[in-house]
Amino acid sequence: CSCLSVTTAVVGGVGAVVAAPYAVGVIGFTKAGIAASSIAAKMMSVAAISNGGGIAAGGLVATLQSLGAAGVSGAATAAAGGIGAAAGWLTNIIR
Repeated sequence: CSCLSVTTAVVGGVGAVVAAPYAVGVIGFTKAGIAASSIAAKMMSVAAISNGGGIAAGGLVATLQSLGAAGVSGAATAAAGGIGAAAGWLTNIIR
């Protein structure tokens, strides 16, 4: 039934929108900065080593820290919703 595809897409989209702000914080990108001994701290270390000691502006670590500090923007929320909807839809197709 195509209604099952729509349902899984909607559930995936809503789940991604709800989870996105929390996921950034859970891995260590917080309002106060990168949490010690977190996944974010390890990501920052790897990025700094590969960039000769600095973190590239606009890179993954910098972007995730911006999201952790300021929250997730409307555009990022929309993108997360779209990705989640696609994942939900694909989950139903693959089964």
